[in-house]
Amino acid sequence: MRVLVIGGGASGMMAALTAAERGGHAVTLLERQARVGRKLAATGNGRCNLSNLHCAPEAYHGHDAAFVVPALTALSVQQTRDWFLSHGLLTVVEPSGRVYPFSDQANSVVDVLRLSLASAGVQLETGCEVSALSFRQDAFFAESNLRTFAADAVIIACGGLAGEKLGGSDSGYRLLQSFGHICTPLRPALVQLKTDPALVRSLKGVRAACRITLRRGAQAVATSAGEIQFTEYGISGPVVFEISRSAASGMDAVLDLLPPLTDDALTTLLAQKVAQFPHLTEENLLTGILHNRLGRTVLRIGGVSLDTPLASLRTRELKRIAGLVKAFVLPLQGPLGTQQAQVTAGGISTGEFDPATLQSRLCPNLYACGEVLDIDGNCGGFNLQWAWSSGYLAGLLKGGTP
Repeated sequence: MRVLVIGGGASGMMAALTAAERGGHAVTLLERQARVGRKLAATGNGRCNLSNLHCAPEAYHGHDAAFVVPALTALSVQQTRDWFLSHGLLTVVEPSGRVYPFSDQANSVVDVLRLSLASAGVQLETGCEVSALSFRQDAFFAESNLRTFAADAVIIACGGLAGEKLGGSDSGYRLLQSFGHICTPLRPALVQLKTDPALVRSLKGVRAACRITLRRGAQAVATSAGEIQFTEYGISGPVVFEISRSAASGMDAVLDLLPPLTDDALTTLLAQKVAQFPHLTEENLLTGILHNRLGRTVLRIGGVSLDTPLASLRTRELKRIAGLVKAFVLPLQGPLGTQQAQVTAGGISTGEFDPATLQSRLCPNLYACGEVLDIDGNCGGFNLQWAWSSGYLAGLLKGGTP
């Protein structure tokens, strides 16, 4: 069978390899960029966090997160590691459960996939942008800037809008919409958040372990705990990525900068410091507790006079300062855009695809996998595992007539 895979990212390469190696099909892989796997090569700061031992439906989002179950069953995390090992890539698991190439180089993952494509006889066409896809006379026809490609089955693996400079585009959505599929609203996920730069500019580069809660007024919208990094425009880091899909302008990011301590315990700790160092000023009150720049910024934004002697502080004032540390409020201007995002939330409705095969319910022999569908995962390798698993399941081409 002639199989056409559109998109040379993680899910597309896995789909093409599965169709060629498991099915023995004649596979053509079309990639609009000059080479395959550009976005993959940039993931994990060039390390490529390619999976996570804790993959489960709870780590995924979309209208129907349970949609991921058949794919994750067809190719589990361990089976993914075994698959990569059989293709020449050694992986290692960190204590957090994150899986990386043993080389610690994302290019190792891309190289293994690229060499495997050649070995499997997959016809690779780079610099090939598909502008239209149609079905007529019992075949699919993909029109591109190179030529028109004919196929008996098509797998759409074009990814999402995220990371346009690395290959993100809306082409997959458009191609599937031309067959009647519906696209849910798109928004950036796993992305940094913007605040008033004046509040955080002095903190650029500072990292802290905290608990972050997104609030709309008094309502908590999302919460997570982990490392935060301050930037010149706002906040970043794994804990921020985790909740960014829920962020919007007008919300507040409330940071608990000392999660292990209660307000009362922190108040007691501050009182002990005042008793020990009464001659110091308030500028030094949080020294040894928080990063120096962070401590001074919290006090300054909270309206604390930094040159007041510690000896003059009373319990009421210490409680207020403890409250500032336990609830450091940063008004948000919203998330950065899809160009800076690692993943797109939203996508083609999963209700229009059979989760057991990833075949379209609207058109036989039309499949989709990866980020183009309305599935996105948490930070930590979950999105790439979805790419491998869904690409594998689609590449099995088990749909037949819906």
